[in-house]
Amino acid sequence: MVEDTEIEMAMLDLVAQRGADKTICPSEVARHLGGAHPDAWRLLMHPVRRVAVRLTKQGRIAILRKGEPVADPDDFKGVYRLGHPRAPK
Repeated sequence: MVEDTEIEMAMLDLVAQRGADKTICPSEVARHLGGAHPDAWRLLMHPVRRVAVRLTKQGRIAILRKGEPVADPDDFKGVYRLGHPRAPK
């Protein structure tokens, strides 16, 4: 199984590669770490979300829904994206 530190490093690297005004799909992180088996990435989706929540609380990434940061990283539903944290408007 993949450790949280590996997920964190991959997530931060992929977000950085994408750039400040772009986002990544959490499945990109899972697929990046999933290995050769075509369905292995699916097992990583919950750990990826857990790491995304932790990094959002630390201010290191942003979880976005419909282009806007989620109000509560512990309580959001649906499709989400990951990106650089944004300065408050």
